[in-house]
Amino acid sequence: QDRICAAIEEVDGKGKFDRDAYDRGAKPGGGVARVLTNGNVFEKAGVNLSVVYSEMPQEALKAATERGVDRVGVKLEPGQKVPFFACGFSSGMHPKNPM
Repeated sequence: QDRICAAIEEVDGKGKFDRDAYDRGAKPGGGVARVLTNGNVFEKAGVNLSVVYSEMPQEALKAATERGVDRVGVKLEPGQKVPFFACGFSSGMHPKNPM
């Protein structure tokens, strides 16, 4: 994320990304939102990263994967939850209108 933002700042020549780190409160995970506004090239640009940690029922893992619960790498007791994490990355850039 930092390298992407630095490259966009270099191309733009004026705009700098603000950084807003956040967490999910009592739930594990969080992310960093980066936004550039009023640059020479970009009216607005965003580069965002989020991470979520949680648990899911074994049935959900089995439904989502071909390998099912053996993917965890340990023997699970009936009803035991499966830990997981998910990561999301997004970016969007809106150039200035030359008109």
